[in-house]
Amino acid sequence: MKKIAILTSGGDAPGMNPAIRACVRQGINAGISVVGIKKGYEGLFSKEFTTINTKDVSGIVNYGGTILGTARCAEMMQPEGVKKAYEMIKNLGIEGLIVIGGDGSLTGAKKLKDHGLPVVGIPGTIDLDLECTEYTIGFDTAVNTAVDAIGRIRDTSSSHERCSVIEVMGRHCGYLALWSAITSGACAALVPEVPEIGINDVIDRIIKNRLKGKTHNIIVVAEGVGNSAELAKLIEARTGIESRYTILGHLQRGGPPTVLDRKHATSMGSLAVDALLSGNANKITIIKDGKCELMDIDEALNYKREFDRKLYDMIAELSL
Repeated sequence: MKKIAILTSGGDAPGMNPAIRACVRQGINAGISVVGIKKGYEGLFSKEFTTINTKDVSGIVNYGGTILGTARCAEMMQPEGVKKAYEMIKNLGIEGLIVIGGDGSLTGAKKLKDHGLPVVGIPGTIDLDLECTEYTIGFDTAVNTAVDAIGRIRDTSSSHERCSVIEVMGRHCGYLALWSAITSGACAALVPEVPEIGINDVIDRIIKNRLKGKTHNIIVVAEGVGNSAELAKLIEARTGIESRYTILGHLQRGGPPTVLDRKHATSMGSLAVDALLSGNANKITIIKDGKCELMDIDEALNYKREFDRKLYDMIAELSL
């Protein structure tokens, strides 16, 4: 190969920049040209391309977000759009594509693969919702941001003997809520994967804690469960304990990536380029048993992993 391209797509995640840096440096060191496609697949259709050199990625390992920009692209959901994207890539002389993003972004890469374009996907999403890998770029930074915010809220909650309901991101996946809850000492977490745990269970736990002398309670709610404001009202009405809610929102997406995110992103970026150049394309980089590996893209996107119910139940066991 003489020319490859990189794009970041979907929601941004801390660690995308270190992954871009690794891809660019690994490619240039191998003697190939690296093209950056701006604003994800949307930038492909609007012809926003740039050749990236070593200097362009100098120092970006420290920055959150993505220097290439990102967006969601409805056109890639249609067969005609995928065909058009493939033809545009080939007309640019691009021989391989690296896509950094979540499930939707990597599904787009798979569709381009089906047209004959060699691709490698790098999982970048704060939700940890790609079942094929133990880790996705951005998760560690996001969960550390959430836990830091929860700790600050706990201080004031304890001072006023309140109950605090804190909503974290995760529309379809509750891992951010799960990890945030268990590492911040929350008494409960509400996640989409365990719909049977509801308001009655939470209130029962709060009452038991108060009877044992606990002066504050933290409830972590995944975005996909939602209704945090209503939950806080119900808790106060049924327990008499003053309750407040906080929605952390996009705060969790920003900020410098943690060491773990930088390390995994760098390893994945380097491996992605090696895979393209060695003819071992049409893969997704994954973390398995703590090591960076490759998995066939079709297998990866069809992979199913059970929600860690044992870890989830630990929250209830340790809350009382």
